[in-house]
Amino acid sequence: MYETDDPRSRLSTAGGAAGPISAFGESSYGRFYAGPPQEQSPGQRSWYTRGQNFVVCYSEVEPGAVFERNGQLDEYVLLLHDPEMGATVEANGETVDVPGYSITIIPPGDSRVTCKAPGRIVRLITTRNADVAAKADNGAKYAGPHPQIPEFRPWPDPVGGFRIRSYSLDVPDEPGRFGKIFRCTTFMVNVFPAQGPRDVTKLSPHFHDDFEQCSLALEGWYMHHLRWPWTANQHDWREDEHERCASPSICVIPPKVIHTSAPSDAGANVLVDIFSPPREDFSDMAGWVLNAEDYPRI
Repeated sequence: MYETDDPRSRLSTAGGAAGPISAFGESSYGRFYAGPPQEQSPGQRSWYTRGQNFVVCYSEVEPGAVFERNGQLDEYVLLLHDPEMGATVEANGETVDVPGYSITIIPPGDSRVTCKAPGRIVRLITTRNADVAAKADNGAKYAGPHPQIPEFRPWPDPVGGFRIRSYSLDVPDEPGRFGKIFRCTTFMVNVFPAQGPRDVTKLSPHFHDDFEQCSLALEGWYMHHLRWPWTANQHDWREDEHERCASPSICVIPPKVIHTSAPSDAGANVLVDIFSPPREDFSDMAGWVLNAEDYPRI
């Protein structure tokens, strides 16, 4: 599935798996730039689009905007990609000031995020939290269990218990490592460095057997190519998709669907890949998960 110089060619899952394929599910696209927010209040405008196990909450904020979670069932992720953004995070009696260009894991229970600057923030919350899942604009696509995705199971608790954990994204690239990967009990997030347009003779079409991939575009624009394999049941067949998505946007790719995404803006393109729960194959690769010491693998 991958070129030999692609770090993913060494994954245990790189060859795919044999076996019958029944149904795949649909793709989802959240073009946050193209429609009104699902939620708006003084100082913030928020868009919500979901996958089977997760909701991407994208917000444009003013200084002082507050996001509270009461009775949050599990860990969630706060992504502050813009260097000039910052926030104060409060949870379970702990207060931490987190800078921009960071990823922060927020524990279950009650918490509060107060934004310090104008800009944008991204929160990643599992669909176990029904109040957030209900806000998603594509909820009808996820009315029941997915035929190809196992029931969600969180990964083991972090070393030392649940608390606020923040990590800088200012991590040097390394040959052989694929992006900047962080995981917690509920999510794996891979933040890619800014890049120019991709050489279309070196794309990487591949598929995943039993989990969705969510690709969040934060800068530039991407062409997402998706292909549904044929099965004996023609009702499972779908036309190929070649979707142009500017930023900010997400593309949710179902299991077993062949896909590749091409950064296409002449300037900078920034993509973040999101998985819930974390990927085992990425976790198998020594040195790929940057906070592996804090979060044991399953």
